[in-house]
Amino acid sequence: MRTTHDEQELRMRVRQMRWEADRVVSLDLERIDGGDLPAWTPGAHVDLHLPGVITRQYSLTGAPADRRTWRIAVLHEESGRGGSRAVHTQVRAGDELTVVGPRNNFPLDPASDYLFVAGGIGITPLVPMLAAAEAAGASWRLVYGGRTRSAMAFASALAAAHPKRVDVVPQDERGLLDLPSLLGNLAPETQVYCCGPEPLLAAVEALCLADRLHVERFAARPRSETEPGAERAFEVVLQQSGDVVPVAPGQSVLEALEARGLDVPNSCREGICGTCETKVIDGIPDHRDSLLSDEERAANDTMMVCVGRALSDRLVLDL
Repeated sequence: MRTTHDEQELRMRVRQMRWEADRVVSLDLERIDGGDLPAWTPGAHVDLHLPGVITRQYSLTGAPADRRTWRIAVLHEESGRGGSRAVHTQVRAGDELTVVGPRNNFPLDPASDYLFVAGGIGITPLVPMLAAAEAAGASWRLVYGGRTRSAMAFASALAAAHPKRVDVVPQDERGLLDLPSLLGNLAPETQVYCCGPEPLLAAVEALCLADRLHVERFAARPRSETEPGAERAFEVVLQQSGDVVPVAPGQSVLEALEARGLDVPNSCREGICGTCETKVIDGIPDHRDSLLSDEERAANDTMMVCVGRALSDRLVLDL
């Protein structure tokens, strides 16, 4: 299962908002009651409940040691689903919001050497990882690509603080990241952490061994036409009640459960946040999420029901 800390639903206030780059604004959030926030570790994210009944996930990009402030940074995506637009056009300092978290699907594992690869707003979960690697005495470097220098949040501060470890690569000045050179001669102990747009993640995955690569997606991985899982009907058995729920072709398990009036925790509905992860008792899931590793998928012990279906005629779930 994903790594969680003291996940809570909190009423929080936006203490301040600040421009970090072109179309990127950061929000500093604090508890309305002034209390300490739940502990978190680098790679964690929170669910932000926004105006218009919108819930979106944003990486925590501040300092875990600061128990009074959670910082997120949001890119205004014109072609997005409305979450970033709500942050940029409706949310203001002093506003109160509901925040749920933290949850960590992208934890920083102990290592002696790290390569961090960021693309655009993918820098956000990596910022606290850099500080953690530095504090642990590990060797590390960051290669950070973006379209223009002015659009790359935190780039100037990171390069100034670590001039020998941080390589800022604006595309309009230096072209695309040279991933074959970057990944082609890694030391055996180097662990690679990458976050950014899908083309970057796909390219890194094609060049880097899975046992050393850790990625986080902000959108669902495109589904290949060659992946298994015909769109046929199957049944879901709820282990706790014994109820049997039919799932129609083209319908996710979550959609079928909701059609039955069942309330299952969920958030992203894209298989990227981990909120709906459910234990599998029996059957073979059709994993369509972007979270589980190849080993976890092969084990079939758990699934993300918001996008998942079945390869078997029946699934028995711990619900």
